[in-house]
Order: sequence, then C-alpha cells, then structure tokens
Amino acid sequence: MSAHMSKSDSESLPEPVGQSDPRPPYHILSYKQKWNLVIFVSLAASFSPLSSNIYFPAIDAISRDLGVNASLIALTITVYMVVQGIAPSLLGAFSETYGRRLTFAITLTIYTAANLALAFTSNYAMLMVLRGFQAAGSAATISISAGVIADIAYPQERGRFIGTNAGIRMTGQAIGPIIGGLLNSQWGFRSIFWLLFVTSIVVLGALLIFLPETQRSIAGNGTNVVSGFQKPFIYYIRPPSAWSKSAETTAPVPRSLITFKKAFSPLAYILEKDIAALLAWGAVAYTAWSMVTSSTTTMLLLGFPLLTEWQLGLCFLPNGLGCIISSLSTGWILDQGFNRAQERYKVEHGIPADENVDHSRDFPYVQARLRLMPIFSILLVISLALYGPSFEFNDLRKHFGPNLAAPLILQFLIAFSATAIFNINSTVLIDCFPERPASATALNNLCRCLLGAAGVSVIQPLIGALKAMKAFFVVSGVVLLFAPLIWVEWKWGEKWRQERENRRAQ
Repeated sequence: MSAHMSKSDSESLPEPVGQSDPRPPYHILSYKQKWNLVIFVSLAASFSPLSSNIYFPAIDAISRDLGVNASLIALTITVYMVVQGIAPSLLGAFSETYGRRLTFAITLTIYTAANLALAFTSNYAMLMVLRGFQAAGSAATISISAGVIADIAYPQERGRFIGTNAGIRMTGQAIGPIIGGLLNSQWGFRSIFWLLFVTSIVVLGALLIFLPETQRSIAGNGTNVVSGFQKPFIYYIRPPSAWSKSAETTAPVPRSLITFKKAFSPLAYILEKDIAALLAWGAVAYTAWSMVTSSTTTMLLLGFPLLTEWQLGLCFLPNGLGCIISSLSTGWILDQGFNRAQERYKVEHGIPADENVDHSRDFPYVQARLRLMPIFSILLVISLALYGPSFEFNDLRKHFGPNLAAPLILQFLIAFSATAIFNINSTVLIDCFPERPASATALNNLCRCLLGAAGVSVIQPLIGALKAMKAFFVVSGVVLLFAPLIWVEWKWGEKWRQERENRRAQ
C-alpha cells in the first residue's frame, strides 16, 4: 500500500496501489463547512471560561449580599474547578458512546437550568451547589468540542482548528470580567446569571437545529444516514447530498452501558510515560495561571483600592487578550511546525514533494508539535517570577504613585505563554488518541482542574502569609522544578508513543 496520496484537495485519503477508485474522504464536510462547525462548537464551549471569569468581579458584592466573608465565596471557585475537572470524564465517555450531539444537548440543558436557578440565589449553600451544576453543564462542552474537531479534521488541519477553538473559548475569558463588572455595578450579581441563562437558551436552540452528529462510530465520515435525535432539524429540510446514495438509514451500532469503570478508563493513560509528562507539565502551567487569575481581584484591591467594579473588570482584559492571541497564533504555529515535519518525513521516506503523507504510526507527531514549547515555558517562568514584585515596588510607588501597567503586562505574558502550553498539550493528546479525543481531552481537563483547584485554594493564604512577591517566587519556583518534563517529552516522547502504537497494533 502506498504511504502517500495524490495532491488534490485535503479532503481525500490515500489511494491504494492498483485501484482506480480513491478511498472516501475523511469527512464529507467541505473545508468551509468544517470551519463553520468548529466556530459553532467553540461558541458552545466558551460557556465554561465565560461562567468562571464573569464571576470574579462580583465576589465582593456576592459576599456582602449573602452575608459571608470573601474567602468562603472564593471556595465556590474551587468547587467550580473541581467539578469542571471531573464532569468531562463522565460526559466525555458518554459522547464517545452515544454521540456528540446528544451529549451537547444534555450538558447545555443542565447549564441552562443551573443559570436560571442561580439568578434566584438566596443563600451560600444554594450558591455552592448550583455553581457545581453550572460547572458540570459547561465544562464538558470543551472536551466534546475537541471530539467534534477530531471527528472531522485531518492532523494537518487539527492545530489551527484546536487553536481557533481555544481562541473563541478564551474570548469569553477576556470579556467575561468586563461584562461581569458592568452588570454587577448596574443591576447586581444576579443579572450575570440572567445573561448566561438567555445566551445558553439561544445556543441550545441553535445546536438542536444545526449541529450534525459527527461521532465516527455513528455517523462515519458523514455519509451514514442517521435518524431520531442524531439527526439535526436542518437535515429534515436539506439533508447532505451524500445521503442520496444511501438506500436506507444506517443500522445503529450496538451501544454498551456507560459504567463508572468505563467512564474513567482514560485514567489508565496516565500510566503511559509520554502522556504522564504532558499531563503533569500542562497541569502545573494551568495551576500557576489559575493562581494568578483567581487572586487578581484581591491583589488589585489591596494595591489599588480606588478601583471601581467596572474598572476592576477591565483589569482582567490583558489576561483574556493574552489567551485569545496565544490560542490563535499557536494554532497557526502548530500547523506550520507539522507541515515542516511532514516535509522532512517525505525526504526521509522518498515521498515526492507534491504528494501528501498518509500519517502512519512512525510519523513524528510529538516533535512536530513540541518545537516551541521550551520558549513558551521559559516565558511563563520569568513572567511569574516578576509578577509578585510588580505589586511591591514600594520605592517607585512613593515617587510615581500606583502603576497598573507592570502587573497587567505580566498578566498578559503569563496568559499568553500558559495558553500556548495548553494548546500544544491538547493537540498532542488528540494526536496520540484520535479514536477517543473527547476522553483524552477530558483527562487533560481533569488533571489541570484538580491541580488548579488546589492551587487556587492555597494562593490567598500564601499571599497573606508571605505577601505577593515571595508568594509568586514560590509559585515560579515550583513551575521551574517541573520544567525538565519538557526535555523528557522531547527526548523520549516520540519513542514511547510509537511503542504504544505498536503494542496496540499487535
């Protein structure tokens, strides 16, 4: 069998030698249709960071309204992150079995109901429980959207799609605190949940109308004729042209029940050395970034007490912009790195330059993706080390007054570098487990959110005990301690990945 395919459009798979009919396309969606679908599922996935960050500027107001101290309200952030980590593992496995469309509908329904109930929050216990349901409904949309992308995209398209997915999600993170600050200052914190309720209703309705089932064991490459809930409403009016070639509805694939063991079976991936290194480094970077974000309100109010609520919301903008710009640029960088690795692979295997590669088990995925990881990691460590001192240059403050520029620029750099690390990790994990992309993404989310929740819970006491400068010296020191994992992954990651692929092929 040939190891390459003729250059046409990127929608066709390799053609076996001696056969005149090419293999069917990986997916029947055109490149433009793929982009439309990526944007749509990314908007749905943006509820998770939006719901988390729109809440930050209202912490003090919620504390006063419910009559509890701010540290207890901060615990709801920890609960949100814990549920945000656990829920995708359960729902990711559900989507691999019963499809992306049904799982999206269930999660967004839970999210919509939680937002409606939160708008009537009257006590702390109610807030705590409902924030957990809100997290459960929104967090799984991230892993499911990653699953949709893996269902429809070639590896050489995947980096840009994943980057765009993250960029749109991070837009919610950028504008969330601004919207939260404005709504809270005008109509109180409950207006935040009313806004989320209305927007989730709109997205859920659009999902039911337009989102096709993409899970490949159900829909194949889009040519399988599906029915019932797996069929979007728009297909009753205008079904795909490829369906006209099918005489009848594709027989449903037998589905086993989702068990606790099956839902958390991706945890076994942690035992794979290359996966463990990726997960650990990604979780450490995410935790450091979360500690910066969650402590922003407290640190700004201590250092700059005259800030109003809407100004406080604006101070989250550099963080969000760093995430957006990094997500979009990293997607492009990942695809460029992949294409360069593909060109080297062609030369090494004698494949003509004008033909595309059938990405087999020996293609160097890890090194194709990780080339710029050290640069982003160094930037993260340096920015973290400078972040704490930017609040404590007392001599400069005496002469020039409070200056927000330094901490906000450093927040941008921390968000930019940390998001680049997240996106690279996410893409490599999907490359490693293309048959279970939602579960692999859920595992990544689980490790990041659980460690991140622990970090968020200790950062405020750490700042209180050591002050900002020493506290973030400790944080940057811990990040530096784990930085050699990048070298480990670069040195042996590809070898370990290929060994796993060979074991699975036997």
